Amino acid sequence: MCWKTCRKSLIPSLVTLLLLLLSFQAAWAKAKIPTPAELPGGKLVSVDESQVLVEQKNTVFFDTRSALNYGKGHIPGAAALPYFEKSAKAVDFDPAGDHVDLSRLPADKSATLVFYSHGETGWKSYKAAVLAIRTGYTDVRWFRSGFSSWLEKGLSAEF
Repeated sequence: MCWKTCRKSLIPSLVTLLLLLLSFQAAWAKAKIPTPAELPGGKLVSVDESQVLVEQKNTVFFDTRSALNYGKGHIPGAAALPYFEKSAKAVDFDPAGDHVDLSRLPADKSATLVFYSHGETGWKSYKAAVLAIRTGYTDVRWFRSGFSSWLEKGLSAEF
Protein backbone atom coordinates (compact mmCIF):
# COMPACT_ATOMS: atom_id res chain seq x y z
CA MET A 1 0.00 0.00 0.00
CA CYS A 2 2.79 2.43 0.83
CA TRP A 3 4.26 1.96 -2.62
CA LYS A 4 1.13 3.34 -4.32
CA THR A 5 1.06 6.35 -2.03
CA CYS A 6 4.82 6.94 -2.11
CA ARG A 7 4.94 6.55 -5.88
CA LYS A 8 2.43 9.37 -6.32
CA SER A 9 4.72 11.80 -4.45
CA LEU A 10 7.97 10.30 -5.69
CA ILE A 11 7.36 10.79 -9.42
CA PRO A 12 6.82 14.59 -9.22
CA SER A 13 9.88 14.86 -6.99
CA LEU A 14 12.00 12.94 -9.49
CA VAL A 15 10.72 15.08 -12.37
CA THR A 16 11.56 18.23 -10.40
CA LEU A 17 15.03 16.89 -9.63
CA LEU A 18 15.61 16.03 -13.29
CA LEU A 19 14.55 19.53 -14.38
CA LEU A 20 16.87 21.08 -11.81
CA LEU A 21 19.78 18.97 -13.03
CA LEU A 22 19.09 19.92 -16.65
CA SER A 23 18.96 23.63 -15.81
CA PHE A 24 22.19 23.33 -13.81
CA GLN A 25 23.86 21.59 -16.76
CA ALA A 26 22.68 24.36 -19.12
CA ALA A 27 23.95 27.05 -16.74
CA TRP A 28 27.30 25.26 -16.37
CA ALA A 29 27.72 24.97 -20.14
CA LYS A 30 26.89 28.66 -20.54
CA ALA A 31 29.43 29.61 -17.87
CA LYS A 32 32.22 27.89 -19.83
CA ILE A 33 32.08 30.20 -22.84
CA PRO A 34 35.58 30.47 -24.33
CA THR A 35 37.15 33.91 -24.25
CA PRO A 36 38.11 35.78 -27.43
CA ALA A 37 41.30 34.80 -29.25
CA GLU A 38 42.54 38.40 -29.34
CA LEU A 39 42.76 41.50 -27.17
CA PRO A 40 42.12 44.69 -29.16
CA GLY A 41 44.69 47.29 -28.12
CA GLY A 42 46.73 44.71 -26.23
CA LYS A 43 48.70 41.55 -26.78
CA LEU A 44 48.13 37.90 -25.95
CA VAL A 45 51.05 36.11 -24.32
CA SER A 46 51.71 32.39 -24.12
CA VAL A 47 52.85 30.44 -21.09
CA ASP A 48 56.45 30.58 -22.41
CA GLU A 49 56.30 34.35 -22.93
CA SER A 50 54.76 34.77 -19.47
CA GLN A 51 57.56 32.73 -17.93
CA VAL A 52 60.15 35.01 -19.57
CA LEU A 53 58.30 38.11 -18.34
CA VAL A 54 58.21 36.75 -14.77
CA GLU A 55 61.94 36.07 -14.88
CA GLN A 56 62.69 39.59 -16.19
CA LYS A 57 60.91 41.10 -13.17
CA ASN A 58 59.95 44.30 -15.02
CA THR A 59 56.34 43.27 -15.59
CA VAL A 60 53.42 43.44 -13.17
CA PHE A 61 51.24 40.31 -13.16
CA PHE A 62 47.66 40.52 -11.93
CA ASP A 63 45.67 37.46 -10.91
CA THR A 64 41.99 38.29 -11.42
CA ARG A 65 40.61 35.16 -9.76
CA SER A 66 38.93 35.26 -6.38
CA ALA A 67 41.03 35.80 -3.26
CA LEU A 68 40.34 32.18 -2.32
CA ASN A 69 41.76 30.85 -5.61
CA TYR A 70 44.69 33.28 -5.44
CA GLY A 71 45.49 31.88 -2.00
CA LYS A 72 45.51 28.33 -3.37
CA GLY A 73 48.41 29.30 -5.64
CA HIS A 74 49.40 31.93 -8.16
CA ILE A 75 52.22 32.95 -10.48
CA PRO A 76 55.23 34.04 -8.39
CA GLY A 77 55.10 37.77 -7.73
CA ALA A 78 51.57 38.21 -9.08
CA ALA A 79 49.30 40.63 -7.28
CA ALA A 80 45.74 39.70 -6.41
CA LEU A 81 43.25 41.81 -8.35
CA PRO A 82 39.92 40.02 -7.90
CA TYR A 83 37.41 40.82 -10.62
CA PHE A 84 33.78 40.53 -9.58
CA GLU A 85 31.72 40.17 -12.72
CA LYS A 86 28.03 40.51 -13.34
CA SER A 87 28.39 41.43 -16.99
CA ALA A 88 27.87 39.08 -19.90
CA LYS A 89 30.67 36.83 -21.03
CA ALA A 90 30.94 38.73 -24.30
CA VAL A 91 33.43 40.96 -26.11
CA ASP A 92 31.03 43.91 -25.85
CA PHE A 93 30.43 43.44 -22.09
CA ASP A 94 29.05 46.32 -20.04
CA PRO A 95 31.26 46.68 -16.94
CA ALA A 96 28.71 48.84 -15.08
CA GLY A 97 27.75 46.03 -12.68
CA ASP A 98 31.28 44.63 -12.39
CA HIS A 99 33.85 45.55 -9.77
CA VAL A 100 37.63 45.59 -9.99
CA ASP A 101 39.92 47.98 -8.11
CA LEU A 102 41.85 49.61 -10.96
CA SER A 103 43.43 52.01 -8.47
CA ARG A 104 45.76 49.09 -7.64
CA LEU A 105 47.33 49.35 -11.10
CA PRO A 106 50.63 51.24 -11.35
CA ALA A 107 50.51 55.00 -11.85
CA ASP A 108 52.82 54.62 -14.87
CA LYS A 109 50.46 54.06 -17.81
CA SER A 110 53.34 52.65 -19.87
CA ALA A 111 54.10 49.86 -17.39
CA THR A 112 53.91 46.33 -18.75
CA LEU A 113 50.86 44.65 -17.25
CA VAL A 114 49.83 41.00 -17.61
CA PHE A 115 46.36 39.87 -16.59
CA TYR A 116 45.44 36.24 -16.08
CA SER A 117 42.81 34.03 -14.52
CA HIS A 118 42.40 30.26 -14.57
CA GLY A 119 42.33 29.47 -18.28
CA GLU A 120 40.69 30.02 -21.64
CA THR A 121 37.23 30.42 -20.15
CA GLY A 122 38.55 33.07 -17.72
CA TRP A 123 36.61 36.15 -18.70
CA LYS A 124 37.72 38.06 -15.60
CA SER A 125 41.26 38.52 -16.90
CA TYR A 126 40.02 39.49 -20.36
CA LYS A 127 37.68 42.10 -18.88
CA ALA A 128 40.34 43.52 -16.55
CA ALA A 129 42.76 43.82 -19.48
CA VAL A 130 40.12 45.58 -21.59
CA LEU A 131 39.39 48.02 -18.77
CA ALA A 132 43.11 48.73 -18.30
CA ILE A 133 43.37 49.55 -22.01
CA ARG A 134 40.27 51.75 -21.79
CA THR A 135 41.83 53.69 -18.90
CA GLY A 136 44.96 54.46 -20.90
CA TYR A 137 47.48 51.71 -20.20
CA THR A 138 49.58 51.21 -23.31
CA ASP A 139 51.38 47.90 -22.69
CA VAL A 140 48.64 45.51 -21.65
CA ARG A 141 49.10 41.79 -22.10
CA TRP A 142 46.66 39.00 -21.53
CA PHE A 143 47.78 35.53 -20.53
CA ARG A 144 44.69 33.83 -21.96
CA SER A 145 45.62 30.23 -21.13
CA GLY A 146 46.17 31.37 -17.54
CA PHE A 147 47.23 29.70 -14.36
CA SER A 148 46.08 26.23 -15.43
CA SER A 149 48.56 26.22 -18.34
CA TRP A 150 51.25 27.55 -15.99
CA LEU A 151 50.76 24.55 -13.73
CA GLU A 152 50.44 22.11 -16.66
CA LYS A 153 53.87 23.23 -17.83
CA GLY A 154 55.24 22.35 -14.37
CA LEU A 155 56.16 25.91 -13.45
CA SER A 156 56.36 26.90 -9.81
CA ALA A 157 53.52 28.54 -7.97
CA GLU A 158 53.56 30.85 -5.00
CA PHE A 159 51.20 30.32 -2.08
